[in-house]
Formats: sequence, C-alpha cells, structure tokens
Amino acid sequence: MRSAAPDPADTDAWHAYLAEGNAKQARKRVAADVLLRDPSGRVLVVNPTYKPGWDLPGGMAEANEPPKDAVHRELMEELGIGVPLLGLLVVDWVAPHGPWDDQLAFVFDGGTLEDEQTGRLRPHDDELSEIAFVTPAEASGRLRYHVRRRFEYALEALVGGRPLYLHDGVPAL
Repeated sequence: MRSAAPDPADTDAWHAYLAEGNAKQARKRVAADVLLRDPSGRVLVVNPTYKPGWDLPGGMAEANEPPKDAVHRELMEELGIGVPLLGLLVVDWVAPHGPWDDQLAFVFDGGTLEDEQTGRLRPHDDELSEIAFVTPAEASGRLRYHVRRRFEYALEALVGGRPLYLHDGVPAL
C-alpha cells in the first residue's frame, strides 16, 4: 500500500514520493525509424547484422532519449548522415511478443535525399551489412511482416498528409 502523499513544499519528501511512484510505472521500449527516399521514389532499406531480415533505417531509443533524437543518432552511427525530419508518419503500439514487453514504434519522414547523397551512402558500423534503395513493392517484399505493415502505413500517411496510429501494425483510430 502506498503511503500518504507528503506536502509538496517538503521538496525532498515530495521527490522521494514521486520517485517511488515512477519506479512502479511501466517502461516502454521505443523504436524510431525513418522513411528516406531517393529522387526516383525508391526507399532506403538496411540489412542488420544482428537480426534476420531487412529493416528501415533507425533503431532503438536509449533510456530517456526522445524518438526523434534516436533516429538522428542511429542515422549518424549507422550511415554517417544527418537529415532533417519532416514529420511523423506512424506510431505503432506493438503488443508483448516472445520474450519482449510491449513497444512504441515511430516512423518519421526523412524526405528525399539528393542523388549525390544516395550514391555515397554506405554502412558506417558493423550493425549493417548492406543498404539498398528499392521500390516500395521491393521493400515490402524484403521487410519482416510487422515492419512491412508499419512501412506500408507510413507510405499511406505520407500520401494522406497525416500520421497514423496503429496497434500491431493495424490502424486503431
């Protein structure tokens, strides 16, 4: 049973009380990916070395890291590029599965890279074995099922001009 709330004027006691509540709150895993395109409309997919199948560029957020900052960090670490994010395309609540707790997965719009940028892109660390610009249909064929659904709805959100909220890859609103 939780103790009675202390007087907020007692800063130390109040922060201890809040910390106790915070420690009992759920922690969500957060993934943040980006949809990047080339001038011909192809999309960038990456082949991670640490899991099977192709993926969108991005990755997992670190503790207390905003999703948009996670995308920027991951792009710099894995591809050596920085791109301005043009907006949010998808937020997907992913239910617990296998050994994993639930997760929030974000997909941001990274816009269209110039031909000069796309021609120089290479994996910058050992987390990626290769990258490819492919048609959206080819990307759907390469991406794992749950990422594929999120990707396809990200394309829909891009055309529709508004972000989509998903539950396990299916629109929930």
